[in-house]
Amino acid sequence: MDTFAHVRILIGMIMSLSIALMLKGTAKMVQHPGREKPYWVHLLWALYIFLLLIHFWWWEFKFHSLTQWTFPLYFFLISFIIVFFVLSALLFPDDLKDYTGYENYFYSRKKWFFGVLAFSYMMDSIDTLLKGKQYAIGFGAEFPLRNTIHFILCIVAIKVNNKKFHAALVILFLLYELSFILRLYNTQ
Repeated sequence: MDTFAHVRILIGMIMSLSIALMLKGTAKMVQHPGREKPYWVHLLWALYIFLLLIHFWWWEFKFHSLTQWTFPLYFFLISFIIVFFVLSALLFPDDLKDYTGYENYFYSRKKWFFGVLAFSYMMDSIDTLLKGKQYAIGFGAEFPLRNTIHFILCIVAIKVNNKKFHAALVILFLLYELSFILRLYNTQ
């Protein structure tokens, strides 16, 4: 077994746990609609994190050509995927007994959610650089600009309590990520 395949197994396990958390949380809303009141902004953030997770899996494939692995690189990649697990766990807690529903829960934990999400963009920038200078340059100015703007918007989201802002933000993030993925990978 090559090293990358070995590393991908652990990354895949943590990613699977992240996706399972979100699927289970979403299914609970369908199973018990009166018990845990859904909130559409929260659900769109869950969709966004799901999209980032599957994008992460595809994005990390670039490491398949790496011949020299180090423990720090391995540790970094495991830490990076753990960030997505934390985001998934923040979106879908074990219970909502202390909250009136997902809307109340989401806004009470928005500082944690957006703080961790902001951190993920910093890790994403490092991850891209680890794949090589030429790889990073290949994205032009859009990729570093994307991560910088997303990071700043997450910091702003920590401070802003306006629900219309948060609704617009998640729609903006989703539309941009879909556009980014389609432009990046939808080539012949």
